[in-house]
Amino acid sequence: MTNLANGNTALAARDLRHVWHPCTQMHDHDPTGSGSVPMLPIVRGDGAWLVDANGKRYLDGISSWWTNLFGHANPRIAAALAEQARTLEHVIFAGFTHEPAIALAEELTRVTPPGLDRVFYADNGSAAIEVALKMSFHYWLNQGHGEKTRFIALTGSYHGETLGALSVSDVALYRKTYAPLLLTPFLAPSADTWQAEPGESPEQVAMRALAALRVLLEQHAHETCAVIVEPLVQCAGGMRMYHPAYLSGLRALCDEFAVHFIADEIAVGFGRTGTLFACEQAPAASGRGGGVSPDFMCLSKGLTGGFLPLSAVLTSEAIYQAFYAEYAAGKAFLHSHSYTGNPLACRVALETLAIFRDEPVLERNRHLAVHLGRRLEALRDHPHVADVRQTGMIAAVELVADKASRRPFPAEQRRGLRVYLHGLEHGVLLRPLGDVIYFMPPYVVSAAEIDLLVDTAIAGIERAVSH
Repeated sequence: MTNLANGNTALAARDLRHVWHPCTQMHDHDPTGSGSVPMLPIVRGDGAWLVDANGKRYLDGISSWWTNLFGHANPRIAAALAEQARTLEHVIFAGFTHEPAIALAEELTRVTPPGLDRVFYADNGSAAIEVALKMSFHYWLNQGHGEKTRFIALTGSYHGETLGALSVSDVALYRKTYAPLLLTPFLAPSADTWQAEPGESPEQVAMRALAALRVLLEQHAHETCAVIVEPLVQCAGGMRMYHPAYLSGLRALCDEFAVHFIADEIAVGFGRTGTLFACEQAPAASGRGGGVSPDFMCLSKGLTGGFLPLSAVLTSEAIYQAFYAEYAAGKAFLHSHSYTGNPLACRVALETLAIFRDEPVLERNRHLAVHLGRRLEALRDHPHVADVRQTGMIAAVELVADKASRRPFPAEQRRGLRVYLHGLEHGVLLRPLGDVIYFMPPYVVSAAEIDLLVDTAIAGIERAVSH
């Protein structure tokens, strides 16, 4: 029997008296007004499930903002964390080091694309983007190219919500309010297959986008530090997906025009797209092998299996050497975070990578992805579904008012929110991006749990578009 003093209602009331939640209009949660969205206190996790204070279970269809890989309260990762906590919880990372950070850097340089031999730690995804942007600019400054002060981002891109990361994002919902405070990037057309012309293949869309990027670089490469992209999937921009040939072409253009390639693999890394890193899927020019190495790779989210905040920026020895000089030269990268290289986070990241090494994670994901895609086929002919798309363990369904014209529902109708509320009612966590219903479950999910996710989403969609 639920203890009312510690049940959902009591805990939610305490929360709403003091806590301000992210990415939220708090009025939605006001139970005394028109608020219709419940505030749910979660007291424990169990694999792919979350349990609220009243004991109700919710299947985590979005991996708690795309972070959780191997299940909530994973015993193997929890044991590693507990062991580290008894040894060393934190130490300043300037002038000091420790085994977890060293070992993690060694492992990251081993598993990431060739040439990424240096690791800089930060706290979260947005911080990693800030590091990469500053490093790129500072590299060119140290090389005598202070005129390079601009960045190129893709239309529809999202890279975080700190001011630097937001500066290279193109989602109006997040950017518009703060536009006066932000840098202005050059925007290159996304290779998003949603934008395909009639009869145009995904690879042809990619080639068209690369041709437009070439024109932009011809005009602005002399003042451009880097091009920043999310490889294969523009996640918070609506789960927009594109052909991997774009990455090969991007690498070639960056080399040709002497600008950096920043790969934001914060959401798409660690197995989400079917390979350990999305950049691995870029086809080689020779037709053999494949994969591209960016100049900077930003990692976070799944890096710690969803346990603790940590991010890493990997870069090349050549870029590192541009900062390596006598102190008086003034070339050092003077960027820091109090919790840089936190031993607890580094230790759980090591255990996360060990699970990839010890278990057939990617193989299992491929089977789960096939099952997810098969189940979603039922929605392709739905009159209010304009697109069903998938890349590995990421899938998305685009709801529209009119299928033929792709006319969206009016934003104020919040159709996606209706799907979210239906999911909660039936024990499933689905948090749409506007009217894009997406699936990004933990890798421990079963085929039966995928069935539950999809069945609940289908019922929620029917409910959302019914009136």
